[in-house]
Amino acid sequence: MSKKRMTSGTGTKQSPVAATPPKRAGEAGWTFLSNHAHVLICLKQDPDQTIRLVAGQVGITERAVQMILSELEHAGYLTRHRDGRRNTYEIHDRRPLRHPIECHRHIGDLLRMIT
Repeated sequence: MSKKRMTSGTGTKQSPVAATPPKRAGEAGWTFLSNHAHVLICLKQDPDQTIRLVAGQVGITERAVQMILSELEHAGYLTRHRDGRRNTYEIHDRRPLRHPIECHRHIGDLLRMIT
């Protein structure tokens, strides 16, 4: 399977996130990380990718990605920089993870482990 993604032009680029492996019969539809974490992972790998591409990689709607980005920005986990008609995202990797069990670690720790 090819790892290509559409750019705003007519060309293609290699996708930074591998495709999700197919589910086996009887396998549950859950993952260990939230969609918020998945969005951050995508942006860590390519900070200027489109919402459409992030949505495709995470497996959620573009609107859901927009909501997650708004929540992450509001909570101080990322900053959105406007570049013409596109956005670039800066992740603030020194921010703590949110749950009391993991709050002694930072977002950057998680992203370094996964990416």
